[in-house]
Amino acid sequence: MLKVLALCVAMGVSGAAFAKADCTAHPKSEWMKESDAKAQLESQGYKIRKFKVDGNCYEIYGHDKDGKKVEIYYDTKTLAVVKSEVE
Repeated sequence: MLKVLALCVAMGVSGAAFAKADCTAHPKSEWMKESDAKAQLESQGYKIRKFKVDGNCYEIYGHDKDGKKVEIYYDTKTLAVVKSEVE
């Protein structure tokens, strides 16, 4: 019984650690073009190592203008920050 409980707790903790951002679902025809989104973010000083679509979000991995490591999720239509992690 204790092993089952320990397994359930471990799975719950690991699931929370990988929680995705909750971006609004817009029709793809309303999404900002990926190239425009990248250009706008780079003009704000981000150095993008990886840019991808994650569900209904744009997600970047890279560095901000201060050189800090970032992982940021953006709304695909407005490019508003939905979730960010800065190290």
